Amino acid sequence: MAHVCKAKKEIVAKYTKLIEEYPIVAAINMEGLPAPQLQNMRATLRKQGVVLFMNKRRLITIAIEAAKDKKKGIEKLIPSLKGMPALLFSKENPFKLFKTLEKSKSPAPAKAGQTAPKDIVIPAGPTGFAPGPIISELGGVGIKAGIDAGKVVIKEDSNVAKEGDVISVQLASILTRLGVTPMEIGLDLTAAYEDGFIYDKKILAVDEEEYIGNVSQASSWAFNLAMFAGIPTSTTTEPLIQKAFRDAKALAISESILADGVTEEIIAKAHAQMNSVASQLPDEAKSEELKNVKAPTVQPAAAAQPEKTQDDKKPEEEKPVENAAAGLGSLFG
Repeated sequence: MAHVCKAKKEIVAKYTKLIEEYPIVAAINMEGLPAPQLQNMRATLRKQGVVLFMNKRRLITIAIEAAKDKKKGIEKLIPSLKGMPALLFSKENPFKLFKTLEKSKSPAPAKAGQTAPKDIVIPAGPTGFAPGPIISELGGVGIKAGIDAGKVVIKEDSNVAKEGDVISVQLASILTRLGVTPMEIGLDLTAAYEDGFIYDKKILAVDEEEYIGNVSQASSWAFNLAMFAGIPTSTTTEPLIQKAFRDAKALAISESILADGVTEEIIAKAHAQMNSVASQLPDEAKSEELKNVKAPTVQPAAAAQPEKTQDDKKPEEEKPVENAAAGLGSLFG
């Protein structure tokens, strides 16, 4: 059995304890980070209650394996130990932690042998180069160039390196001459562990504006669906009632149903229809119609006949009754 020195055992025990103690454990790649900036980052993180330790990948892996019984799923973090690995321990939300680390980064030129952190795209447009060998050098790294107005121009957007590609000496030189700084100096968080889940860099790198826009759009779609389906919620109940009232009112006016709140509109509608019909009649017809309209005759008050009293009734008006009585008398006599 190989002998393991006491110092390494202490390092593993320290890492294991930290893994078990902190809810957030993140894998960090510190490759290409200058020492002065590393010290500044450590000081800044320490003020925020974040602990950062760097060591050999093998020792970090052993510590993670030792803690997997108490920290379920922590072993899934091992594949994210890349470059010059380190572990970062925090009690902060992993998304907020990632954002803090990204803000602390600064752009830097690419060096030969470095790995592209993302796709490197050279946009189309003019350059400050005079015509010459530079055109063939640009073509050598996949950039289509030409000459316009005595200057070298890049004809179209050119993807010169994909994420993970190793940057060559020639490409590093071209990028520097073009003033492109694709590298970032800072702590590169590759993945974070929280409560059994592993959040890789792509998940943590959330575009906040896009995320807010998506949430807003989803809210709008949900509201429209609830309104269309007539589903009452805290936000749709009032608009649904207003819509029902408008629909009921429109139906009553359309079918001329007299009800509170629509009588005036129905009368106005009938008046408008009358005017519409009248406007379509020829002038001669309108005049003839006016000729045929006669004013109603009203009896003057003096010509009104007084109501007859019982004493004023004529004798002949009572004869039918007398005849009826005589008939009944003869029937029962």
